Amino acid sequence: MSLGSASAGDGSSADVLTDAFYPLYDRIFPENSDFVADIEGKLAEARMSETAELYLSRGLAIGTLAGLALWLVGLFLGYLLLRFGVVGTGVWIGMPVSGTVAEALNALKVPALVFGTGVVLGAVGFLAGFGTVLVIPYSRAGARKREINMLLPDAISFMYALSIGGLNQLEILEAMAKADDTYGEVSREFQSVVQETEYFDIDYRNAIRKRALETPSDELSQFFTDMLSIINSGGNMTRFLDDKKDKHMRTAKQEQELTLETLELFGEMYMTLSLFPLLLIIILVIMSMLGKAQEMLLYGTVYALIPLTGVGFLVLVSTVKQDEVGDGFLDSGDGGDRLETVSGAGLLHLGLVEEFVGEFSVFDRIKSQEGTHTTLELLKRPHVFFRDNPLYVLGITLPTSMVLVASAVWTGTVASSVEGLRANPTWTTFVYVYIPLYVNGVPLAVFREWNVRSRHKVIRKLSDDLRKLSSANDTGLTLLESVKNVAETSSGKLADEFDRIHAKVEYGMGMKAALIEFNNRYHIPRLARTVKLISKAQEASSQITAVLTTAAQTSENQDDIARERRSRARMQVVIIIMTYLTLLAVMAILKTQFLDVMANLSASAGGNGASGASMSSSGMSFGDGIDTETLSMLFFHAVTIQAILSGFISGYIRDADLLSGVKFSVALATTALGVWVVVG
Repeated sequence: MSLGSASAGDGSSADVLTDAFYPLYDRIFPENSDFVADIEGKLAEARMSETAELYLSRGLAIGTLAGLALWLVGLFLGYLLLRFGVVGTGVWIGMPVSGTVAEALNALKVPALVFGTGVVLGAVGFLAGFGTVLVIPYSRAGARKREINMLLPDAISFMYALSIGGLNQLEILEAMAKADDTYGEVSREFQSVVQETEYFDIDYRNAIRKRALETPSDELSQFFTDMLSIINSGGNMTRFLDDKKDKHMRTAKQEQELTLETLELFGEMYMTLSLFPLLLIIILVIMSMLGKAQEMLLYGTVYALIPLTGVGFLVLVSTVKQDEVGDGFLDSGDGGDRLETVSGAGLLHLGLVEEFVGEFSVFDRIKSQEGTHTTLELLKRPHVFFRDNPLYVLGITLPTSMVLVASAVWTGTVASSVEGLRANPTWTTFVYVYIPLYVNGVPLAVFREWNVRSRHKVIRKLSDDLRKLSSANDTGLTLLESVKNVAETSSGKLADEFDRIHAKVEYGMGMKAALIEFNNRYHIPRLARTVKLISKAQEASSQITAVLTTAAQTSENQDDIARERRSRARMQVVIIIMTYLTLLAVMAILKTQFLDVMANLSASAGGNGASGASMSSSGMSFGDGIDTETLSMLFFHAVTIQAILSGFISGYIRDADLLSGVKFSVALATTALGVWVVVG
């Protein structure tokens, strides 16, 4: 069957293009091409359902269309270059010709330039379009591999806990397949195994073998292979999972060590990269002293090179820095509709009544009254709402900052022209940059830090309390009784939450529902994995001492990793901040001890004819290209931009979260402002 008949009925333009370019694919790529086989494997690893033939055909179509578009742009651009004299039509080949040859060459100059420009841009367009399509499966497969490797140790601990609880091999596979709210891409790999077993009547051993070949993670592939050998030989699955759990915990620590060493290397690179614009600025200033001012290069260095360097380094760090996977929320599953939906709490979602609105008028009235009550509570305690939703504070601060800046411009408090900016760079930069930074950044940083600290208090004693739970459960107490015992004998936020869980279960709520509701109140991915493990294990039995011990070991391993990460990241942050302070000090010294001194000398020379003639005869003229006011403005803007970028880089290295860098940006920018108020 031809591809055209297979997809002609869809009516989709993408499918039509795919069909139209399939003959081109068939002509370019041989039947047993290694490249096509590699693309086929990456599509499977990325969980993209298309075949390599269709995907590459679509890539050729997109590349060709992009190439044609840029070819037309190139023709038009070549014509404009000649029309406005940007490119001349003089002798091009550098060798003497005459007669008919010269006339022929002159006649071909214009068409050759126009056509050549079109061909070059067309080739660039095709490569960009086709290359972008090719990169997508590699990128998705790489992202899945990274997530799988991060979650695999916890997923194996989860399977070990289920095995201890008495579940057989198939039940463990099914439980992992349903745990996608916690284990993400690892769970989706098990979903493929279960789906092939249930819907395609494939033996689960063959399904595991197939998944071992198609998963993007070598670690998970090896785990599937070893698991298959245990299944085929009838070995002890619990002992196997216990060994794998310990192995992958050690592997996680080793990978964390490698990541931290890479980040240390990046920190040393940043010292060099961030100082490069400073050296370039110094060189350009010296050139301006010699009367060869490069004003555009200075502007390009400050407003383009510094931001691009910072953003590029941030992207580079993001390829190595491992952030938390998942949002930390657990699905209610069969926990009942009573479960509190913390993620949508407040005005956006009013709770259980949302399920019944529209059936009877009484529920509409209840919703209205509940909405009024929630609004009044929010107005009484807005700080609590912004603590739980830090980004929402921008809805107030952004308009406020815009009004403040617009009012300053409207009343003439600050200049709105470039000349006014140069005349008083400190004040105008304060109004245009620092007021929005303070009005938006300070509340956002405060509420974000409050949110993080209030949520992470619950995991400070998680490992110790899990050990206590395990010990209490080992004495014969049920899980609920163990929770009550730990709540009474411990202190801290987690103990208070245990007391709340016990009270809810006593009043009729199920243990699983109480645990999920507790987790969703804090929605921390690490906590979610622990709660998932305990809530699943307690369904089989209340005596889950081994499961609680496993949860405690996993938590302690994560504590060790987090402690090492914070320690090493702290050093990286110190390096970045010290590098910035060094740059700020050099710029301040350059301003006070160099620019100001040279400006005074230039002014003195201007008032003394002999001295002026002497300097003129020596070829030295300062300030002809760029005056000191402009240089002072550029220096201040350079240190301000560098402060903001260094702050965000520090926050991302520390917590793998850009919002964490807001407080650093505000602090470093304030330092730059204070220094420039003194020296500027």
